[in-house]
Amino acid sequence: METGSELGSYLRVRRERVRPGDAGLPDTGRRRVPGLRREEVALLAGISTEYYLRLEQGRDRHPSDQVLDALSRALRLERDEEDYLRGLARPAPRARRRTRPETAAPGVTALIQQWSTPALVQGPYMTTLAANPMAVALSPYFAPGVNTLRAAFLEPGMRELYRDWESMTAKAVAYLRSLVGGDAADDPRLVELIGELSLGSERFRTLWARVDVARKSSGTTLLRHPAVGELDLRYEKFALPAAPGQVLVTYHADPGTASYERLQLLAHLAARPGDEFTDR
Repeated sequence: METGSELGSYLRVRRERVRPGDAGLPDTGRRRVPGLRREEVALLAGISTEYYLRLEQGRDRHPSDQVLDALSRALRLERDEEDYLRGLARPAPRARRRTRPETAAPGVTALIQQWSTPALVQGPYMTTLAANPMAVALSPYFAPGVNTLRAAFLEPGMRELYRDWESMTAKAVAYLRSLVGGDAADDPRLVELIGELSLGSERFRTLWARVDVARKSSGTTLLRHPAVGELDLRYEKFALPAAPGQVLVTYHADPGTASYERLQLLAHLAARPGDEFTDR
């Protein structure tokens, strides 16, 4: 897809998701289209309706920084969403795609094996490249070689694992969008993954069409483990500078909480060879 079309599509999707009242405009009642009209976005951004129409139609592909600032304010974009908009308007030079398999650095892999909390390394396609025993004990879908995004939408076990499955899947798609920017159509591996998920999951199709963008690097997730019960875990994602696109993901529980005690129990069970403490 051409950059101009990507930019125009993103503007349209974001425009349709802003309610007039949120933008400080009077709601005159029934509208033919959801969200703001084109002329309302133009008014809020201080540009002509004709120019804004050219942007949405992809006939103008080089808006100035001032126009991008104004559109970001008019569409009430968050920081990650604004960065995504700028990436569509100012695409970086295409880097040559790596065809060799991705691997986690041996030093990072050795390091997380010593940790007592779940930790894994993911590649840019959200495939696990390395994981410690606690991560695999937490879920077999965190094992090396498993694509957690694919599992989230296509594996029933993931829906059973995540008590906040709806929230988790929304965050996962928004996170993927923030990572790939506007390059999705130029990456064969990513196109294949998106195509598979689009065919297999209505939930994914809906979320991908929303074009949500959020690079959330920390938060809380709610799990239901088959052996130790409910877990409220905090997660942190750390970019690995030596391996662009790879992130280190860790999970932990606050000391003194029931989740902390259950995580300790999980560690005990994981340390006993031959125990079946998870099911897929």
